Amino acid sequence: MKHRIAKLAAIAAVSTTAFVSLFAQAHGPVTPQGVDSTGLPALGEKWRAENPFRTDKLAIKIGASAYNQNCARCHGLEAVSGGIAPDLRQLDRDCTGIKAEPKKQACYKETDGYYLSIVRAGKVRNGAVYMPPFEGVFNQEAMWAIKSYLETRRETN
Repeated sequence: MKHRIAKLAAIAAVSTTAFVSLFAQAHGPVTPQGVDSTGLPALGEKWRAENPFRTDKLAIKIGASAYNQNCARCHGLEAVSGGIAPDLRQLDRDCTGIKAEPKKQACYKETDGYYLSIVRAGKVRNGAVYMPPFEGVFNQEAMWAIKSYLETRRETN
């Protein structure tokens, strides 16, 4: 009986490993897709401290496309995480419940800075890349367009 349980456990372990390997390889090498930010005002070389396109309809449209092509595979379709990476609808969840408008805007600005630093530099922990850096891949306009799209997906308290 013990031998049979051990054999079944070994088969289950091999099957699980094979499935996970196939699933991981299904994504293949991930190549970022370019983002056409034509039509958005050029922001120049100095990085903005907060999102200049917060309610810009063209930025939101560009951001939605850029997000779906580059971010959705990890962060989920329409920013609804499937568990691989954080749910970006909750990126500024600490800000939405703030009643005092000046404090709320300061919170959004701080979140903008956090977002931009992660997108530009990526996320590495203990030598493992959790998110690749996108500086040099996306321009500033594209990064803020994606943030503008994410703000339309925001979950409120």
